[in-house]
Amino acid sequence: MLDVGIVGASGYTGVELVRILATHPQVRLTVATSRQYAGKTIAEVFPSLNKRIDLCLENHSVDELISRADFFFAAVPHKTAMDIVPQLLAAGKKVVDLSADYRLHDQAVYEKWYQPHSSPELLAEAVYGLPELYREDIRRARLVANPGCYPTSVILALGPLLRAGFLEPTSIIIDSKSGTSGAGRAASAANLYCEVADSFKAYKVGGTHRHIPEIEQELSLAAKHDVRVSFTPHLLPLSRGILSTIYATLSEAGNNADLHKLYNDIYASEPFVRVLPAGQQPATQHVRGSNCCDIALERDHRTGRIIITSAIDNIGKGASGQAVQNMNVMNGFAEETGLMGAAFFP
Repeated sequence: MLDVGIVGASGYTGVELVRILATHPQVRLTVATSRQYAGKTIAEVFPSLNKRIDLCLENHSVDELISRADFFFAAVPHKTAMDIVPQLLAAGKKVVDLSADYRLHDQAVYEKWYQPHSSPELLAEAVYGLPELYREDIRRARLVANPGCYPTSVILALGPLLRAGFLEPTSIIIDSKSGTSGAGRAASAANLYCEVADSFKAYKVGGTHRHIPEIEQELSLAAKHDVRVSFTPHLLPLSRGILSTIYATLSEAGNNADLHKLYNDIYASEPFVRVLPAGQQPATQHVRGSNCCDIALERDHRTGRIIITSAIDNIGKGASGQAVQNMNVMNGFAEETGLMGAAFFP
């Protein structure tokens, strides 16, 4: 039995980790931290977990946490994570970090989009936590940088075409929509019910969203050359879910290829990636509460473009579900352990 701790258990990703780990057969959640709710039980703060877990939220320093678990999830914002993760690693612990602090390999790129990095020496060691791409590296890692939600939906959808050389690399346009939980649990006027309900809007328009360098890093690695994308996120009046619609121009080789066969061959053995039959489209309700990514492809023969659509739960495969998937790989558990529950429907 693996003793596990969650640093930052009272945000949306933290409580989703608690929900998944509460029934995971090979782990024991031994410590969960929260500054805001220290002293309260998890069930007091989140009644949905009543009679599912009996654990009190605590506010401890890293030094006090180290002896309480062998494996840690850092479910805290960027900047906060880089103050915590090095201490956990120095104590011999394995860590999955759900922030952006270790996702980008280039320190200068990170600092351009975020802030100065206090432990840049770990950037080269951290493994980008997309098991479908980096499973063997994750298996050997002590620090895994859990991907962002938008990047997960995009990289899984576009990766096969770029690796095969089937796209014109300057043609990629990504139109992504997310539920409001992607903005976190902190109070914000922009996320109030009356601001979001019955509305649909773009934000961070003009290449300003912080997930862009992460998306471009991984797509460039897949293509083996620099890839630049146009990425526009939108806010949906939903609690959870991401739908990405991606447009790109096919190369001559791509126009002549059987693209459904390519995707089916690549993802055939992946338990959480589902390539939909021709004519079917992903929907957020079909992945809600799951660790699945649904992908569909359609050609636009008029324009010579391919349209790829993908759907994930932004808290599931886009955050906490994927973090548990990484934990399973890092500790030699069956990768799907604790994660094979079907989506919530309706």
